[in-house]
Amino acid sequence: MEPRSLVAPFRRHIAIAAAGLMVAVALAGAACGGGDEGEEQTATPGLTGTAAPTGTVAPSGTASPAAEVPGITPTEIILGLHTPLSGGLGAVYAQMVKAPQAYYNYVNEEKGGVCGRKIVLKVEDDVADPSRALEVTRKLVEQDKIFAMVGSPSTVHGAVWEYLNQQGVPDLLIMTGGHKFASDPEGHPWTTQMPPDYMVEGAFFGGYISENYPGKKVAVFYENTDFGLDGLAGVKDGLDLAKNELVSEQAYDVSAIEIRSQLVNMKEAGAEVVVLYSSIGFTAQFLKAAQRLDWHPQFIANYINGDDLLFQFVPADAAEGIISFSGFKRVDWTDDPAVAEHHRIMNQYGGPPPGTFTAIGQVLAELMVEILSRSCDDLTREGVMKAAASIDQWRSEMMVEGATITMTDTDRRAIEMGPMERVVVENGKARWEYFGPLWDFNEE
Repeated sequence: MEPRSLVAPFRRHIAIAAAGLMVAVALAGAACGGGDEGEEQTATPGLTGTAAPTGTVAPSGTASPAAEVPGITPTEIILGLHTPLSGGLGAVYAQMVKAPQAYYNYVNEEKGGVCGRKIVLKVEDDVADPSRALEVTRKLVEQDKIFAMVGSPSTVHGAVWEYLNQQGVPDLLIMTGGHKFASDPEGHPWTTQMPPDYMVEGAFFGGYISENYPGKKVAVFYENTDFGLDGLAGVKDGLDLAKNELVSEQAYDVSAIEIRSQLVNMKEAGAEVVVLYSSIGFTAQFLKAAQRLDWHPQFIANYINGDDLLFQFVPADAAEGIISFSGFKRVDWTDDPAVAEHHRIMNQYGGPPPGTFTAIGQVLAELMVEILSRSCDDLTREGVMKAAASIDQWRSEMMVEGATITMTDTDRRAIEMGPMERVVVENGKARWEYFGPLWDFNEE
C-alpha cells in the first residue's frame, strides 16, 4: 500500500500555527501545568551530564565513560516513566504502562535483555497533578538515577519536559500528541514523541473534509486543554474555507457534567460534519446525546477514540459511521501471527487484556528496544539520542502493512502513517474497519 499525503496543501499553515503556538507558550506558559516561566537559556552544545537549571543540555557526540552513565549498570538499563495510576484516570493509563512493561519482561526473559542487560522500568504515580509530576520525575532522575524517561503517558508531562531537557535526560517516545513537545527539537533536543501530533492530525482532518465533504458545514467539539486546542487549530488550518464553512467551535471542561448545550449549538448552526477532539467518555456522551436529538452529522474523532472501549459506552447504532485514524493492527485479528504473539506476550508477561492501547504500548517498547540495541557500543544518554535519530523506515509487525517509523534530528515524531477507520455494525455489533489509502502525516 503506497502512502498518500494530504499534508502538502497545509504545510505552510502548520508552520505558521507552530510559530504562533511558540509565541503563545512564551507569553502565557504552557497549558496543563507546562514549563518554566521566563526566557529559556540554551547551554553550549557539547556539555554532558547535568546542566544548570536555566540551561538546556544539547546531546553531543562525546561518550561518557560507562561507569559514569546514570541508569546503566553491568546488568541493568534503568528506565522511568510517570503517569496517573490512581483516581479516575488510573485504569486507562495503567494499560499504557503494563503493556510496554510486559514486552520488556518478554525481552528480558526470552531474548536475554538488550546490550547484555535486563531492562528495568520504574513507574511513579503523578495523580495527573503537575506539581506531583515534577516531584516524582525529580525522584526518578536524582534518586533512582534512571537512564532515560520513556513512554510517559500523562496529561501533565508539560510540567516536567523542561526539567528533563535542562538536566540532559532523554525524554523518549512520550505518549502524548501535544504539538509543543516535538515542534522545537533545537530548544528541546532530548524529547521525542510516540503518537501523532494532535495539530498535524487536525490539519489532516480539515484537508480530508474539504476533499471528501465539500460544501458541508463543519463544527469542532473540543476539550479545553492543549489536546483540544491543538486539534482545533489544526482543523482550522487544514480546512479549505472556500469549500467548507466552520460554523461552530464548542469547548468543554474536563470537569463538565453535561455537554448538551454545546451539542445543541452545533446542531442549530447547521453543522453537517463534526470533528471530535474529546476523550472517550465525552465522545460517548456526545454520540448518545446526538442520537436522542435525532441529529446525524458525519463524526470524525481524534485517534484516542479509535478503540473498542468506545463500544462499552455507546450503542452500536449511535457509533455507526464515525471515522477516526489508526496505524496498528486490530487485536482481534488473531489469525495474524504478530497479533497472536501480542496476545501471548500480554497474557504470559503480566500485560492487560489486548486492545488498541496495548498494541501501541508494545510498539513503543519494541521501538525503545531497537533504539537501545543501536546504542550498545555507545550506551550513554548522548548515544541513545543519536540512535533515536537514526530510525529510518523501521516497522513493527503490529503496525498496519506499509506503515513505517522514521525519526531524525529535526523530526522527533514516531507515528506519522496509517489508514482511516470507521465504525461498521453487523448483527447489532459495532467494530472498527480500516478503509482507503495509507496516509502520511510527515511534514518533510
